[in-house]
Amino acid sequence: MIVELISTLGAWSWWILGLLLLAVEVFLPGFFFLWFGIAALIIGTSALLVTWPWQFQVVGFAVVSVIAALLGRRFGGTADKPSDDPHLNLRGERLVGRSFVLDEPIAEGVGRVRVDDSVWQVRGPDAPAGSRVVVVSGDGPFLRVKPA
Repeated sequence: MIVELISTLGAWSWWILGLLLLAVEVFLPGFFFLWFGIAALIIGTSALLVTWPWQFQVVGFAVVSVIAALLGRRFGGTADKPSDDPHLNLRGERLVGRSFVLDEPIAEGVGRVRVDDSVWQVRGPDAPAGSRVVVVSGDGPFLRVKPA
């Protein structure tokens, strides 16, 4: 059925496929279908200019799709740009360098400190409640501290 459709429509079947793939690209995120749509339009244009068997057109479509995707990846923007806020989702890392007063003493390496409107568990050298500590690093749900 598909072979009959391709042979009936000829090169226009590639144009239809290309436009459908470009339409799909509009509704789906990313640049995935864009390259296939461009490849289908290129094969459709070449099939209008030169008569070649549909099997070669399919192989040409695969080759041009890969080339278009590689060129798009090479010359398109990448997501490796540095962030304006590298500690956006690292709450503990945002507190590095700030000093706080211990709510509970650090005993056996574990204590608690109030940070704004929340309470964090801290780890560091033993210290009495009311001591001032400085955050050295964020370690998941814990803050590593040292005496101020």
